[in-house]
Amino acid sequence: MVRRPRPSLSEKLLAGRSVGDAIDEELGHLRAGPFDEDAFPSRLHDERVAALLGIALGVAFATCFLTGLYSHFAQTPLSIGFLSMPASPAWLYRVTQGLHVASGTAAIPLLLVKLWVVYPQLFAWPPVRDLPHALTRLSLAPLIAGSIFLLFTGLLNTARWYPWEFGFRETHYWVAWVTVGSLLVHVGAQLVVLRRTVGPTARRRLAAEAPEPPGDGLSRRGLLTATAAAVGAVTLATVGQTVRPLKDLAVLAPRLPDVGPQGLPVNRSAAGAGVLDLIRDPEYRLTVTGAVERELSLTLAELQALPQHDADLAITCVEGWSAGARWSGVRVRELLELAGASPDAEVRVRSLQQRGSFRSSELNVPHAQHPDTLLALRIDGEELHPDHGFPCRLISPNRPGVQQTKWVTRLEVL
Repeated sequence: MVRRPRPSLSEKLLAGRSVGDAIDEELGHLRAGPFDEDAFPSRLHDERVAALLGIALGVAFATCFLTGLYSHFAQTPLSIGFLSMPASPAWLYRVTQGLHVASGTAAIPLLLVKLWVVYPQLFAWPPVRDLPHALTRLSLAPLIAGSIFLLFTGLLNTARWYPWEFGFRETHYWVAWVTVGSLLVHVGAQLVVLRRTVGPTARRRLAAEAPEPPGDGLSRRGLLTATAAAVGAVTLATVGQTVRPLKDLAVLAPRLPDVGPQGLPVNRSAAGAGVLDLIRDPEYRLTVTGAVERELSLTLAELQALPQHDADLAITCVEGWSAGARWSGVRVRELLELAGASPDAEVRVRSLQQRGSFRSSELNVPHAQHPDTLLALRIDGEELHPDHGFPCRLISPNRPGVQQTKWVTRLEVL
């Protein structure tokens, strides 16, 4: 009797067998350990649980990404033109940056639970079933790596701890695009699963099914409830750094809105910026130079003698904290008028600080001409503390705290 040769994998595929079935038949004898059918018996490794967690994580990521884009462009120089930030409403950056940090923090427990629920899929058999399945698996590497990188470097940034050499803001920006692109590919490949597990048909099927049988450990509903509780807990424990009524709950927040000199937090002190001697120099002058009809050089006493104005504005830091105060000082637009600058001029604000990424900032036209954009000399009626920018600092609506330049010495009209 002639023994017929066993068909090869390519022959099986040519015969019309699916990729998954052909690979399973060819390599099924290798299944062992985590690849075994019963390797992960927990009922919590469930498609519906994974889908619901994925939806929640997608909402958190979308919120974090969009508000992060706003924050990034708010810190980008004026050369981007059409993306220059508006000066009003004054509270906009405070809200968007608070949402950015809150949604990123809330996404951490969501991501950890989601990864635990789906990790058995890394050992799915066969490794590749078809093209959508291959696409899904390929999108997982940049999606998982990017998500972990963004959330945990973002968390360290809120604590101002940078155990790395790369520039945080630019790296965070580009990794966010890669991660969101991978997320969109992953969602597209998983649409069939989403319809099957959380669509109307799935809800009707679940309503008709018997209640989940009791067993050891958490039920699927219990896991989702515990995850929601963890998200709520970390949010309440941090969001008080910008939502003042909740400040007493903010036990995990690296900053509180009323702790610091003159009841306001600071990130960089005058000593840390190396300006302690410069700010007390009797030869200090504020100069207005550049595209002006006449250059100005004003002593602190001359600045104090100019018309003073008040503005109720918040300092909003990119790390997520914000705190409001009443600032008093000279309007920037009035200084520009005094120097004969064009009302369409943009302005570069220079600090006495000699080193650091944020020793200068730029005012676009809406900010330069806004009546609440001040060179502040006082806070809540008191002379500025050195750590808050004495002898004068910039304060302007709807701007990141890193652009509210302290220890101002020069306005350059561009």
